[in-house]
Formats: sequence, structure tokens, C-alpha cells
Amino acid sequence: MLPFRLPPTAPRLREGYRLSENAVLTADALNNLLRHCGEAPRSEACWQQVMERSTWHVAVFGGGDRLVGFVRVTSDMALNANLWDLCADPGDSAQAEIYAALVSSVLNRLRRDLGGCSISLAAPADALSALAQHGFVVDPGGIRAMGLALE
Repeated sequence: MLPFRLPPTAPRLREGYRLSENAVLTADALNNLLRHCGEAPRSEACWQQVMERSTWHVAVFGGGDRLVGFVRVTSDMALNANLWDLCADPGDSAQAEIYAALVSSVLNRLRRDLGGCSISLAAPADALSALAQHGFVVDPGGIRAMGLALE
């Protein structure tokens, strides 16, 4: 992220959608969202463990209490932050807005609480536009990251 760049204006969600920080989420709701996004579901124990180890999370609800977007953050509370499970329901007509709201919310809190920290994430192609609006660059200078999915 470019350190001196002013953050874009916070996006607004459509009527009927709401963003919530640290909402209580069930494994069923999270797995339902993952399935819609083409990801494998996780056990309830796994979700409990990753949520306990997360610094905070942000969820977007649409159509009442239906989970349509999610991202969680881990951090050493000093130099590094990692964004995990960034997802928005591809079947939702507001998907781009959901990504924009999730990314904006997380980055605003990181700027406030951990200004200057390094941020890493793996994101689906659908999220690249929202991330680019906040200064993220895919493979900056040709540097590529590697990841290992533990199953």
C-alpha cells in the first residue's frame, strides 16, 4: 500500500445491507458463504480456532441476516497484519460493493490502530478492483508471493 496516499471515500452499502465488526457468526453461515464462493467448507472446530486466533473480523449481511461478505484479520499488533478469507457472495448483485465495504472497513481500522504496518493477503480475482482502489498492486515489481494450503 502506498503510505502517503489518502484513503478513498468510504463506500456505502445499498439499502438492506449492513456491515458489522466482530458479529457472532456460526460455522454454518460461514461455510454457506464459502460454498457460494467456490471454497471448501471447514469444520466447526476449525472455525472456532481461526476466529479465536483472529484479531477481529468484519461481516456484511444482506436481505436481513444472510451473510454475504466476510474478512478476518490477524496481526502481531505492531508491524504486520494479514487479511484472511476475504469473500463476497458472487451470486449477490452487490458483490463489488460488498468487497469495497469490507476492504475499506479493514484498512480504515488498520490505519487508525496500526498505521504503517505491513499488510498481506490472498484474494480472489473478484476482489482485485476493490483492493486496487486502496493502493494494492498485484505482484509489485514482479515479486510474487507463494502460499501453502494446509488441509
